[in-house]
Amino acid sequence: MDKQRSIKNISVSIAFRILILIGNILVRRYLIRYIGNDVNGLNALFLSIIGFLSVAELGIGTAITFCMYKPIVEGNNDKVSALYCLFKKIYLIIGAIIAVSGCAILPLLPYFAKNYQAIDVNLYLTFALMLFSVVLTYAFSAKISLVNAYKNNYITTTINSGGLLLQYVLQIVLLILTSSFVWYLVCRSVAVIFQWTITEIITRKKYKAIIINKQKIDQETKAEVVKNVKAMFMHKIGNVLVNTADSIIISSFIGVAILGKYSNYTTIMAAMTGTIVLFFTPLTSIIGHLFIEENADASNRYCNFFYVFNYIIGCVFFLGYYSVIDNLITLFFGGELLLRKSVSFVITLNYFVQFMKSTVGLFRDASGTFYYDRWKPIVEGIINIGLSIGFVYLFKYLWGDDFAVVGVIVATIITNLLICHVVEPHVLYKYAFKKSPKNYYIRNYMCIVIFAGALTALHFSLLNINNTWGELFANGAISLAFSFGIAAAVVALNKDFRHYIHNITSKLFGRKRHNQQQEVAETTAETETVEASEPFAQSSVQEPVAPTVTDNDKPEPTIPE
Repeated sequence: MDKQRSIKNISVSIAFRILILIGNILVRRYLIRYIGNDVNGLNALFLSIIGFLSVAELGIGTAITFCMYKPIVEGNNDKVSALYCLFKKIYLIIGAIIAVSGCAILPLLPYFAKNYQAIDVNLYLTFALMLFSVVLTYAFSAKISLVNAYKNNYITTTINSGGLLLQYVLQIVLLILTSSFVWYLVCRSVAVIFQWTITEIITRKKYKAIIINKQKIDQETKAEVVKNVKAMFMHKIGNVLVNTADSIIISSFIGVAILGKYSNYTTIMAAMTGTIVLFFTPLTSIIGHLFIEENADASNRYCNFFYVFNYIIGCVFFLGYYSVIDNLITLFFGGELLLRKSVSFVITLNYFVQFMKSTVGLFRDASGTFYYDRWKPIVEGIINIGLSIGFVYLFKYLWGDDFAVVGVIVATIITNLLICHVVEPHVLYKYAFKKSPKNYYIRNYMCIVIFAGALTALHFSLLNINNTWGELFANGAISLAFSFGIAAAVVALNKDFRHYIHNITSKLFGRKRHNQQQEVAETTAETETVEASEPFAQSSVQEPVAPTVTDNDKPEPTIPE
């Protein structure tokens, strides 16, 4: 595996994600302060609808990027160029489809935004502005995927993050000056234009030969791309039906104001999960190359390591989220926007269950096995919508209006546990690793049960202190004690994980010691040479010592650009 490229991709992603997390929370705080929580809910609804429309993307980004891995490794620039040209044409068509679909949905907006009449906002103009900013991104999406296929995710992350930070700064300034939701949305388009400009400059400099070398795709590759696109299309629909539908159902059946409060919780959760997922998502292209260059057993070992690492990180972050989320909502947005503790409990459990799919999803996309479970997302999405709507009425009938949101989230947890966590590992292990997923099932469900038990125990261990900051730090410390206990047990029981950690540390510190020893040896040799040659200093010539080259010091083979 290309460890240096992996570290660079992950480091850049995490650094920018932290800045984006801070910026996102600040923007939302100013949005609520200067315009109101109802507009905050409307903004969340618009984002959900746009996410639903983006199903037109068909998942071709993952599909075609996967097809680029092999020709890049082989140095076949003509084939990479042909795939890029196909990619560019399809994305332009997709942008047009999303624009038309968005215009068609405009008359239906009042049905999705329950009690929207209380908001002093032009529903149609504001949605059109958000739609325009999204459609613009498809003008340069092909170039973004080209850069990622070459394992340079840190470049696209920098561009995207820079645009978002610019957007946040402009939005905060204009909210203070104008208190206008319209100008708030205009900032999105300004940021996208900035990203587009920088992307054009960088890609034309680094990949000019690929971009200007317009090649036609051969029929065999085209057939493979079409097959993968169809599979990713189904995955895209499933993801939209599961994740985006929740917000739309809450807005349509419960109300925009409740969605605004709910979105505050999910914004912090999404920012957190987005940060920890960055430990893995920048590795997709690296692992894609790994499947081509190494065997299935090596890939399986990496998958097991990442799963355990994923679980440890998940326990730390998600238990921490539950312990301090109410304090964060109070500090960032105001105590009047708090929801029941049962809502934050199911939000935590839901996102943890989804987070535990990350490793399997990462290796599935990188290995190209997403074709074999293409029907799973459709079934999952349909069941999720049906359960969510049914549970809204059931939970409202049994426990009152406040529990309607809980019903929507519980439906998502059920569909994830009974469908995603069964089908996705089966496909990965059968077609990529060529072995039974039985041991994975046992380990995975056991880990989820342990986390649910720890979350329940944490709920009864949290303290109630009058001082918000004091309560935040005290409960945060309690959650760390829980998560570190789980992490210690996992590491103690997992021999393979300890073996990988030992190998990684040995390589890091072993190489450092080797370099230090080499420097001492060279210094000693130079001293001895000088001492031996002092009587003949004027006539002797000291030959340079040839540097020792180890496997780790060999230059990485360059890929023609």
